[in-house]
Amino acid sequence: MEAIIEVMLGTSARIGEVLAIRKCDVDMTCSPPTVRLCGTIISPKGKPTYRQDHGKSSKSRRTVSVPSYAAEAVRQRLAAISDEDSEHLIFFSRNHTPLTTNNVRRRLRAVLDEAGIGGVTPHSFRRTVATVLDRAAGADLAAEMLGHTSSEITKQHYIEPDENVNPMTAEILEGLAPRESNG
Repeated sequence: MEAIIEVMLGTSARIGEVLAIRKCDVDMTCSPPTVRLCGTIISPKGKPTYRQDHGKSSKSRRTVSVPSYAAEAVRQRLAAISDEDSEHLIFFSRNHTPLTTNNVRRRLRAVLDEAGIGGVTPHSFRRTVATVLDRAAGADLAAEMLGHTSSEITKQHYIEPDENVNPMTAEILEGLAPRESNG
């Protein structure tokens, strides 16, 4: 579960996208390492769970550079499946089948409940990434990272509103202060 969370935070990927990452989607030889998000996990009712070769939208297909903590989580997963073929998922069940998003959500809820943390879902990690990127570099970069077609979607649904007004306003408004007279 820890590795899944680290990869969600390091890639901004949806839970289904993270669970769909294969060995061939990862490049640990470049700096920083990259992960190609190019599929999702589908669990049709009454049928086996499978990897779909495309994401939610056309912009969902993207290659992201990952921070060191996500790269380390991926490296550990790759080491565990070093003998598997390049199409093998890096996250999988003990039967080597795709994990279902519902099972991962359920497990995350159980872990967080045990820790006394409520209100966190896999999608919370996407919102966190969007907000951090917006604060550091703007909504356009956040939208690009999340695979959105427009930063408006990102602003409306993902970025936590910043209620703090730029402190520069105090300096500017200082000009409205009454001047002391010399006499």
